[in-house]
Amino acid sequence: MVLEENELIKYFVAPNIILSKDSKGFYENGAELTASDIGEKFAEKDFKMKIQNEVSKFINRSFDNIVVLAGAGASVVANESGIDKNYGKTVGMIAKSIAQELGDLNIEESDSKADVNSESFFTIQQLSDMCNYRIPVKKESKFNEEFNLEDFLSKVLTYEQYLDDDDKEKDKYLKTVEKILEIIKKQTSYNFDTKKMNHGALLKILSSKLEKENKLTVVTTNYDTLFEEAAESLEMTVIDGFSFSYHPYFDSNMFDWKLVRDVSNVKTTQLEYKENVINLLKIHGSLTWERSESEQKIRRKQKDSVNNPIMVFPSSNKYVQSYEEPYFELFTKFQEFLRRPNTLLITAGFSFADNHIATMITQAIKHNPGLNVLVSDRNISHGHNNWKELYELMKNHFQVTFLKATLNDDLIDYVGEQNVY
Repeated sequence: MVLEENELIKYFVAPNIILSKDSKGFYENGAELTASDIGEKFAEKDFKMKIQNEVSKFINRSFDNIVVLAGAGASVVANESGIDKNYGKTVGMIAKSIAQELGDLNIEESDSKADVNSESFFTIQQLSDMCNYRIPVKKESKFNEEFNLEDFLSKVLTYEQYLDDDDKEKDKYLKTVEKILEIIKKQTSYNFDTKKMNHGALLKILSSKLEKENKLTVVTTNYDTLFEEAAESLEMTVIDGFSFSYHPYFDSNMFDWKLVRDVSNVKTTQLEYKENVINLLKIHGSLTWERSESEQKIRRKQKDSVNNPIMVFPSSNKYVQSYEEPYFELFTKFQEFLRRPNTLLITAGFSFADNHIATMITQAIKHNPGLNVLVSDRNISHGHNNWKELYELMKNHFQVTFLKATLNDDLIDYVGEQNVY
C-alpha cells in the first residue's frame, strides 16, 4: 500500500496502545517510534514485531475455548493487482459480476461477455426500477460502488410476492431472480489452495493453543468449503453438525460430543481425547448441503452433486431464515460458545455490518466477562454503528482489541508461529 503524506493508518488498537503508520514513519499513541536510543528509524520488520508482541499479550493466555468467526474477507486472496478473482470475492465484486452477466455493464467493463438472453432476463436496473430500489447500478457508465446487493435483493424478494400469477412479467422476473442466485452460488464456489490460503495454518496454530479435551470452534458465514478442505489436508476431524453415517444428515447434537478412547491400562478409567478435532458451524449454509424433501432431512453431499444448496443469501430475509432449520440450531450453538467462560473470539474478514451477528457478539461481550475478542480485518476504521459500538466497548474496559490483518495475508504471522506446515 502506498501511503499519502500524513495519512495515518491504524494497525493495532487496544485500550492503552495504538500502533499506526504513515508515509513518513511508525507511531505508538501518536509518538514516532525509533529503533534505539540513538534515534534510528524504525523499519517495517520492527513495526510488525511490535504488533506481534502486543497480539501475543492478548491471545497467548490459557484459554479454555477459542472461537474463530470467518466472514467473506477470510476467503479473499490478494495479489499484486488487487484481489485474485479466482478465489474469494467481496459482496461488491459479486454484485458487479451479476450486473455484468445480466447486461447492465458494457462488454469492455466485463471480465467476459454476458451469457444471458436479454429477452429472457431483466437487467439489474430494470429490476431496481420495478421494485423501487433507488441506488442505480451504474454511475457514469461504470459499476456504482454504492450499489448494495443486500438491500437490492431485499427489495427484489419482497416485490416478488406482489406479482399476480397472470402478470406477463412474473415468469421473466422469477427467472431473473433464479439467475442472480445461481451467479452468487457460482461466485462463491472455489477450491482450497495451500499455496495461497492460510486456513490450514490458522487451524493448526489455534488448535495447538488448547488442551486436547477442548475443541477449536470455527464459525463462518461463507458457503465455500475452504475450512473443510484445509482440515482434510491436515488430517483433522471436523464436527460440522452432521452424522458420521454413510449419507450424513444434520444433527446439531453432534457438537456436544467429543472423541475419546480408553487409555490402554486396565487399572484406570482415564480417557484419552483425540487430537486435531474442530467444530465447524456454517451459519449461512453451505454449497454441500441439500434438503431431502422425501426424508425431511438435511443431507451433506459432495459439492458437485448438490443441485439446490442450502444457503442464506445476502438480503434482509436472512434474518427470517436464521430462525429456520438448520440456521436456528447453528446460531444457538454459536451463542452458547460465546457465553462460555474464559473464551477467546478471533474474527477474520468480518466487518460487523451484519446486524444480526454483530448484535450477538456485542451482547456477549457485555454479559460475559470471560470473553476476549480480537477483531481482525483489512480495515479497522469502519464508520458504521456496529463498529463504533465495538470501539466504545473497548474504551469502557471490555476485552476488545483491533488488528489490521487478513487471513490470507499476515494474520497467522501475528497469532502464531510462521512456517507451521
